[in-house]
Amino acid sequence: MSSCSRVALVTGANKGVGFAITRDLCRLFSGDVVLTARDEARGRAAVQQLQAEGLSPRFHQLDITDLQSIRALRDFLRREYGGLNVLVNNAAIAFQTDDPTPFDIQAELTVKTNFFATRNVCTELLPIMKPHGRVVNISSLQGLQALENCSEDLQEKFRCETLTEGDLVDLMNKFVEDTKNEVHEKEGWPHSAYGVSKLGVTVLSRILARRLEEKRKADRILLNACCLGWVEADVAGDHGSRTVEEGAETPVYLALLPPDATEPQGQLVCDKIVQSW
Repeated sequence: MSSCSRVALVTGANKGVGFAITRDLCRLFSGDVVLTARDEARGRAAVQQLQAEGLSPRFHQLDITDLQSIRALRDFLRREYGGLNVLVNNAAIAFQTDDPTPFDIQAELTVKTNFFATRNVCTELLPIMKPHGRVVNISSLQGLQALENCSEDLQEKFRCETLTEGDLVDLMNKFVEDTKNEVHEKEGWPHSAYGVSKLGVTVLSRILARRLEEKRKADRILLNACCLGWVEADVAGDHGSRTVEEGAETPVYLALLPPDATEPQGQLVCDKIVQSW
């Protein structure tokens, strides 16, 4: 592979919306598309399925909760392509509403995967994003709902324009700690681990986009969060009102924003429309 080759990468891409996003990028992106999955067998099976459709994704194993796995992927991208053009952070977990797992355990695992692991991917891969790169963090309107269900004090903190990444990390850790101490609702948190984790992803996206504007403005890298809608996938079960193909539309739109685009930047986008925050 030439280091001038363009490359797009999707995390958690062996099924659901991640798979649909990968399929669309294989059709629309001018360059290689890397499908990543935690389970190598499932990832390779997904690649074979797309190859049967006449598409040509590449596979690379990635467990976003494993820093060594993220760094191995980073080294592969640097070696093969000299960096990365498009990153779609799709990998996430969600407990079903009737899951008997204690809420504090759900909170810890959900925040660890959806927020902290996604943050680790950004920490390792943003430095190798090429000029005019596009980063799409899959969030959810459940994150916005979680914000609205927070206490006024917490809402003020999350909405603060000068909130740092360190401040955000402290807030996410406090939520997990408060669930362990069974005081999260008393402390002003909503009873939704998934919602709080995605609130974290949205706010992280705002902070990272602001940093890109400050440090790499000339590179015009755009980083946004987006909501898929209520999709028929693991999170919604069979109750979603949208197909995974419909869910893929907004992230693919953000991933393929033209090189001269200057916005959206650091926004939460749903149905290709920026949401008020």
